[in-house]
Amino acid sequence: MIKRIASVAFLSFLTLGAFAQGAFKFTSEDKHDFGIVEEGIQAEYDFEFENSGDAPIVLTDVRASCGCTTPSWTKDPIPPGGKGSIKASYNSSGRIGVFNKSITITSNSSEPSKVVYIKGIVVKKEEPKVALTPKELKAAPKFSLDKNTHSFGKIERGQKVAQKFTVKNIGKAPLALSSFQSACSCINHTLASDTIAPGKSAVLELTYNPTFDGKNSDILTIFTNDPSNPRVIVTLSGEVVESLSTPTPLKEEKNTVPFGK
Repeated sequence: MIKRIASVAFLSFLTLGAFAQGAFKFTSEDKHDFGIVEEGIQAEYDFEFENSGDAPIVLTDVRASCGCTTPSWTKDPIPPGGKGSIKASYNSSGRIGVFNKSITITSNSSEPSKVVYIKGIVVKKEEPKVALTPKELKAAPKFSLDKNTHSFGKIERGQKVAQKFTVKNIGKAPLALSSFQSACSCINHTLASDTIAPGKSAVLELTYNPTFDGKNSDILTIFTNDPSNPRVIVTLSGEVVESLSTPTPLKEEKNTVPFGK
């Protein structure tokens, strides 16, 4: 009898062991927007994760979508509750323009394949500018924005959402907004005039249509002639879900059959 109980316990242990598996969970965003990157800079970002499962995770392969992106990652097994990271390093040399790259992560976790994404816009490195005198700075335009970030919360897949911002010129010369750039085609802007007179303001409306399901965060860079603030970053974010409608609970059937019939 004792041997039989021991055998059952041993088999139960083996069964539980067979089903033990690591679970890969990102603790940072799995999509990163670098915004504007000056040519020659090595743009780097660490995607951090933890093992929320009950067995060690081993990253068996981490592969970038192009040779311009070099990944490095945690090589040792990550125990349950442990943390690891994948560093994405993008070489911007000679690559002027928009970039969108992916890195595929293969592991022994419950989800054997994960993908992270990086993007940005590479621009030519600016030449050093002659410093303005205090008098020149006082006479220059000055950009002011009521806020630089906005979260839309949950967004239904395919839905376009919009937010209005107030741009003010609190300087002494006309403020010119020369360019609006984003690494994705998911942000569009509407502005009555690209030039704002001193002391005046304008309404900037941004329309956002994020690409991926789940959490998204995208950067819009506004280029201005404000010598103290030539590039202004606006970050839009939201979580794309399949539907925002709440499921309607099933109504009870009114025509019930009496007991016994």
